[in-house]
Amino acid sequence: MYGRKKNWEGGNYEDGIQQKTEKSMIQNLYWKQVFRSPKTKIGLMVVIIFALAAIFAPVLAPHDPLLVDVSIKLKNPSAAYPLGTDQLGRCILSRLLWGSRYSLSYSFTVLLITVCVGVPIGKIDSIIMRIIDVFMAMPVFIVALAIAGTVGASGAHLILSLSVVSWAEYARLARALTLQEKNKNYMTALKAGGCGHARIIFRHVLRNILPSVIALATMEIGSIILSIAGFSFIGLGVQAPTPEWGIMLSDSRSYIQTYPRLMFYPGILIMIIVLAFNYLGEGIQNGTAQK
Repeated sequence: MYGRKKNWEGGNYEDGIQQKTEKSMIQNLYWKQVFRSPKTKIGLMVVIIFALAAIFAPVLAPHDPLLVDVSIKLKNPSAAYPLGTDQLGRCILSRLLWGSRYSLSYSFTVLLITVCVGVPIGKIDSIIMRIIDVFMAMPVFIVALAIAGTVGASGAHLILSLSVVSWAEYARLARALTLQEKNKNYMTALKAGGCGHARIIFRHVLRNILPSVIALATMEIGSIILSIAGFSFIGLGVQAPTPEWGIMLSDSRSYIQTYPRLMFYPGILIMIIVLAFNYLGEGIQNGTAQK
């Protein structure tokens, strides 16, 4: 214990404090760089608003999104129904709020699975990397379409389909970044100091590659939202009467000329949230590149 304390006396202790201070300054500079662009700030605010709407949908929704009342079908906006009702008399605002919950929760579930599977696999070479090459060569949408059509249409099967075809990109990125970190000088110093492989991976390598993984994930979440809405639109994703944005678009196709607002509301929300994630991802990517 005495020998261990001695290591922190004098210059060593001051060096430790200086290193922590420099590390904190670098992190602050990184986040300032990320949020320098107004588009990034706008994207973050929009994402937060949508996330809050999804979380508090049961409180914010004025009506039951599944309640059918054909006596008030296709009703114009009013105090009771701020955005009107659809072809079955269901509250459009309530369905949009609940739709944000389904769209975002499914998208983040797909993202979580692909990152958690892809990043660890990306640290393995040889045969695994050849498998990654095969997956990267496949057209993602076609493969996901084939899987969804084979196993059946449901929300769970849609998550499975998109996860199966999306992990390879994160694996390739993790492998490339890990190889970069492996050749840096600090890795030699850590190994010479007796640092174990697990400590090096989780305390140093993973921490250094994480910003780039987050940047890719933020850029990809918009594509995932579009894919979920697209599969639901063609009947291979979330099934009716679930209040999901793709389902709402599909159900209102017959009314595009007479009641275009039925398609406008979910369509504009999909566009806004995808743009918001793209703006946010672009800011994180720029901050990571200049880190």
